[in-house]
Amino acid sequence: APSAVMAEGSGSGGSGRGAPCPGAASAFRRWEQLRRRAATPWARGLLAVAAGLGLLYAVLRVPVRLRDGLAAVTMFLSTLTPKFYFALTVTSSFISGLIFVFEWWHFRKYGTSFIEQVSVSHLRPLIGGAENSPPGPAAFSAGENEASRQNMPECKVWRNPLNLFRGAEYSRYMWVTGKEPLTYYDMNLSAQDHQTFFTCDTDALRPSDTVMQKAWRERNPQARIKAAYQALELNNDCATAYVLLAEEEATTIVDAEKYFKQALKAGEMIYRKSQNCHSQSPQHEAQLRRDTNVLVYVKRRLAMCARKLGRIREAVKMMRDLMKEFPLLSMLNIHENLLEALLELQAYADVQAVLAKYDDITLPKSAAICYTAALLKARAVSERFSPETASKRGLSTAEINAVEAIHRAVEFNPHVPKYLLEMKSLVLPPEHILKRGDSEAVAYAFFHLQHWKRIEGALNLLHCTWEGTFRMIPYPLEKGHLFYPYPSCTETADRELLPTFHEVSVYPQKELPFFIHFTAGLCSFSAMLALLTHQFPELMVIFAKAVSTVSA
Repeated sequence: APSAVMAEGSGSGGSGRGAPCPGAASAFRRWEQLRRRAATPWARGLLAVAAGLGLLYAVLRVPVRLRDGLAAVTMFLSTLTPKFYFALTVTSSFISGLIFVFEWWHFRKYGTSFIEQVSVSHLRPLIGGAENSPPGPAAFSAGENEASRQNMPECKVWRNPLNLFRGAEYSRYMWVTGKEPLTYYDMNLSAQDHQTFFTCDTDALRPSDTVMQKAWRERNPQARIKAAYQALELNNDCATAYVLLAEEEATTIVDAEKYFKQALKAGEMIYRKSQNCHSQSPQHEAQLRRDTNVLVYVKRRLAMCARKLGRIREAVKMMRDLMKEFPLLSMLNIHENLLEALLELQAYADVQAVLAKYDDITLPKSAAICYTAALLKARAVSERFSPETASKRGLSTAEINAVEAIHRAVEFNPHVPKYLLEMKSLVLPPEHILKRGDSEAVAYAFFHLQHWKRIEGALNLLHCTWEGTFRMIPYPLEKGHLFYPYPSCTETADRELLPTFHEVSVYPQKELPFFIHFTAGLCSFSAMLALLTHQFPELMVIFAKAVSTVSA
């Protein structure tokens, strides 16, 4: 054949390859002859007839085999006893019940369905193949990366301005209840804050500060306390060592106040020295910032000690002086400490003056700001407010303002009302909070619940109006009314900040996944069949045979 000749010629040409095997060449010629014969019309007709006969055989034979299989299944089912059906239904109910309990536990703990999570994570890539797999890192451009980074919700954790004392309050709670009130994540954030506030690059020049730099990194509280005493042996005027002892070793507020007074004496002396030489080099400027942080921290904690010991007017004066002396440190939220102390004094005019300065559209909001503003407006109308009277005559201007202030506060943090109305139990607030999250709600309600109770009718007004907020924002994760959409990452961060024995409040409430409904229904249906089989075995056997006969 010409093609064979061409193949032989190309194989024996000047390409440098050896001649082909004679057996392979003869097989190739036979294949070419067979292909030419199959291309003729009579060969195609013969293949079509053979395919038709095979299809006809399959059509006639498959129903026969299917009928035989159904007959065998029917015969097998007819030989089964009621005990078998009872054991089958009980086993099915037990297994589906276990799956339901596990699904429910996983949803309550992690907020997702385990079966759905496994399906999305592992089964979808196997079913979808390479077409549905996410592209690699090189497939994204820099612009797409930047856009995705901007669209990700940001959950910034803030230092709790009213955080408690570890030794005098958190540790006492743990001694009494045996429960750890602080999470490892929360304490780790505090350790990072201490290293940022209380250390600088020039600590290596002073042995006591070098010891304290290591102390702030220690995880064991006893090791930190021991390091603080070592620092005091090297330098009796080490302010940060007194701060650590006041926070962690003192078991009462009185003892903590004594340590902070010693820290204040040492801190003021060091601060004056740093002011005199801060312009000499960048290292001295860093040291001045560190000494400023220590002095502000000590004065603030002394004011909080005075507030806890009942010297409220003294605490208010210390806070006002601190805010005047360091006006640029507003990010420390000292005004929230001042608001709480003024509310305890029932100095509502002074509270309004503080709100007028800090409840500004350009400044970051907090639950303390929003709910204190709502409390002041509710105070003007709550004593005479009645839902029945308001439904008949309508709301007055002052009542409308109070309701709008409550709606504004609830939109900012929807978790707070349940704690103020005592629908959820409180725990000790963490050392860090997430704004608009459950951790901030716990911290606010822990200190401000007494102020709401003191104003007659305020909680009643809150109870009657707070749920109306959700009608204005039906899709809070997509669009807000007065604030940005509610961040979807608060639940995860709050679970890290709050102790495990506290049930984290979730907003908006998640619907139960499909698989929880499915496993619950399957468990209930199987249990009902098991009960019927146990009570009426003969009837259930007849019913099972009838179902198998109809299906056959």
